[in-house]
Amino acid sequence: MIDLRFLDIIDIVLVATLLYYIYKLVRGTAAINIFVGIVIIYGVWKLTEALNMVMLSSVLGEFIGVGMFALIVVFQQEIRKFLLMIGSANLSSRKRFFSQLKFIKDNQSTTETNIPALIKACENMSATFTGALIVIKRNTPLDFVKNSGDRMNNEVNVPIIESIFYKNSPLHDGAMIIEKNNITATRIILPVSGDVNIPLRFGLRHRAAISITQKTDAVALVVSEENGQISYIKNGEFITYETTKELIQKLSEDLS
Repeated sequence: MIDLRFLDIIDIVLVATLLYYIYKLVRGTAAINIFVGIVIIYGVWKLTEALNMVMLSSVLGEFIGVGMFALIVVFQQEIRKFLLMIGSANLSSRKRFFSQLKFIKDNQSTTETNIPALIKACENMSATFTGALIVIKRNTPLDFVKNSGDRMNNEVNVPIIESIFYKNSPLHDGAMIIEKNNITATRIILPVSGDVNIPLRFGLRHRAAISITQKTDAVALVVSEENGQISYIKNGEFITYETTKELIQKLSEDLS
């Protein structure tokens, strides 16, 4: 009979919660395949230990031990985001962080951001080939980039967004930051990614969006002034979608 203490149950729940959150952190990125591979190798290692397969378990044990250093390099973006969220001094951010640890999501959970208005503004700017870069905060504070632009506090709506990115507007250069349902900063100067793997057809707006979504858990919308295409970027990667309705749904899920 297995002697299972109450502390053992807590230990299992905490480990399962940690693994679940790590999975959510890397889900949808290239790192997910590495994460799954590590979990499989670790499971095989523990199985060989239990079956007293000394040689194979020792080989896998050495691999796991050395591999921990490699993981720091491979998952540096994800580790950075994790530490930023843990160390955030913003209480509301912490509440949202812990709410993401739930195994069962409330189907009724909604976002405060007026996403239909946001996407409608992007569609209108797309039709007129008006370039735009919109960064939407999730958990990680964006104060370190907000200081590079102009602070403001306007509710998200179509006319305001379009007027900010209007070509003759003094605010159209740089990025806009949205927190909940408020536009909190404009003319933001974002760090630009120097990743050589980004196709040359993407300009500074796309590179800046990739960079900020790599460094934080924010998501970004980019309207190209060359072809009017609306790009949705998360975790430094372009998220594909077929229709505007699908884009609204993806954005709603990521912000809820």
